[in-house]
Amino acid sequence: MEKKTVRHPIPRKMRIGNKQYSIEIVEAMLEKRHRGRISYTAQTIRLGQRSNVTNKPYTHEQVKETFWHEVIHGILHDMGRDTLNRDERFVNEFAYRLNKAINSARFE
Repeated sequence: MEKKTVRHPIPRKMRIGNKQYSIEIVEAMLEKRHRGRISYTAQTIRLGQRSNVTNKPYTHEQVKETFWHEVIHGILHDMGRDTLNRDERFVNEFAYRLNKAINSARFE
C-alpha cells in the first residue's frame, strides 16, 4: 500500500496565550538568512516562501517547520521563558520534532 502524504495547511490566525496572532506568508523575509519572524507587539507571524540569499523556494515542509518554530517562540514568550526563547538550537530542534509529530498524527 502506497503511503499517502498529508499536506497540512498553515492557519491564517492563531491564539497563543491571550493574544491573537495573524500569520502572513510573504515572498521572502527582509532579514538575511531568516525564514520567518514573530512580532509580539504587532501580533504577527511572517513566513517567507523563498530564501533571501539563494532565491530558491522553500518546500512546504520547510515553511511548516518555520511556522512551528515561530509558534514555539510565541509560546515561550507567553510563558515568560526568556532563556529558552533565546536558545535557537532548542527552538529549532523542538520545531523539527513537533512538525514530525503533527505530520504523523492520524485522526480517525
